[in-house]
Amino acid sequence: MEMETFGFIGLGLIGGSLAKALKRAMPDCRIMAYTRTAKTVEEALRQGVIDTICSAPSDDQFSKCDCIFLCAPVGSNISALEQLKDIARADCILTDVGSVKTDIHLAAERLGLNGRFIGGHPMTGSEKSGLAYAQAHLFENSYYIITPSPGTPEEWVESYRALAASIGALPLVLDYRQHDFATAAVSHLPHLIAASLVNTVHDLDSEDELMKLIAAGGFKDITRIASSSPEMWEHICMSNGDNIISVMDTFIDLLTASREAMCSENGEYIYKMFEKSRDYRDSFASSSPGSIKKTYRIYCDIVDESGAISTIATLLADKGISIKNIGIIHSREFEEGVLQIEFYEEAPSMEAANVLRADGYQVWVR
Repeated sequence: MEMETFGFIGLGLIGGSLAKALKRAMPDCRIMAYTRTAKTVEEALRQGVIDTICSAPSDDQFSKCDCIFLCAPVGSNISALEQLKDIARADCILTDVGSVKTDIHLAAERLGLNGRFIGGHPMTGSEKSGLAYAQAHLFENSYYIITPSPGTPEEWVESYRALAASIGALPLVLDYRQHDFATAAVSHLPHLIAASLVNTVHDLDSEDELMKLIAAGGFKDITRIASSSPEMWEHICMSNGDNIISVMDTFIDLLTASREAMCSENGEYIYKMFEKSRDYRDSFASSSPGSIKKTYRIYCDIVDESGAISTIATLLADKGISIKNIGIIHSREFEEGVLQIEFYEEAPSMEAANVLRADGYQVWVR
């Protein structure tokens, strides 16, 4: 299948990034879109992210598409699928980008769309939401799960696989039920844990918000995803509740066992728990393309004076070392150095550490 015209229902972080990625990979492709907020689709048109504004999911213009992406919350996607059923061409791939697949697959079956619907889940994202944060490179080196419905032609699956690869993603074909159980463990439960941990600190904090004041790198890192869209996560939890509850039961059992070990002063259990988690976490490949990505950081002590950061940035730039992010650490609970520098890959981080050490800086690598 040759795909040149694409339709979008929704242009949030994922939908907007996908549209940008397609434009970058295929500059001559045509993209049309509908969003429930007129300002969003108008801004996308102004930026050149899309070529045509559609008035509704039932707009006849969608009949021109080779592939239509449903990028709204799960309930809205199912509603749009019902409207597109008789508008989309018989050879048009209907797909979505949701992180839960069961409900929409069942809806596709109910609507007689088995064979025409292919579920999709790009396993990437950000704690930020909306078109304003969309990036064309968001899918690079991330898994893009593809869940064909029964009767989907193999050549359609291969075309979808090639499309995902063209935007830098790593396509992986799975059964939608297998997908939902796995993502309950590696994506959905972690978001619930992060939200619960933040709310725990909120509920226990003093009036002067001491806990909030001293929250350090470790706390901020593991709770970053708590800033995600409440609307989206309500839909996810309601759609994949059975799988999440099943995984949550195991998590609660492990947490309870840790509590009991502390109550009985069983240090051996606590040690082995951390040892097991460390060894398994460290076994994740540094270049792992999944949703858990390794961050390459170095920490550097600097004097608090004007131009200190720019001096280091210039020193690394002169060596052709690309920096992902740089910033001051205001708490040293876990890090020794006050300046944190992040890199996209391990090699530049090691090279940067050597360059700074050679120039007299004290550097720690994490």
